[in-house]
Amino acid sequence: MDVVLLIGRVLFVALFLGSAVGHLTQTDAMAGYAASRGVKMARPATVVSGVMMVLGGLSVLLGVWGDLGALLLFLFLVPTAFLMHGFWRETDPTARQTEMVQFNKDVALAGAALAFFWAFSQDPGLTITGPLFSMG
Repeated sequence: MDVVLLIGRVLFVALFLGSAVGHLTQTDAMAGYAASRGVKMARPATVVSGVMMVLGGLSVLLGVWGDLGALLLFLFLVPTAFLMHGFWRETDPTARQTEMVQFNKDVALAGAALAFFWAFSQDPGLTITGPLFSMG
């Protein structure tokens, strides 16, 4: 089962590492979009979110305090869902539907991040370090 969890970790973090590259290499464009969604201090927020995705993603992928990495990803996803994908603010039906899908995706990924947080707290094997947080 350790290998199954490792495959899940790889698939899970691929999204975050790819997104982080965009946040950190196309910062102005990403910050412009964030500002259009009402995010205050959009440029620093874009950089911080990119760093959170890199650190959290690599932590989960490599199993270096994977519980902390999963928590970082959770802490990125929840505010992102509400700040960036507020479907309830949209008046255009197509935009509302698109933002609802993105909101639901972020909420579902936040749930997966919490599941990984728990899994790492159980010291699942195929990791470089043990858990940072004690759940026992």
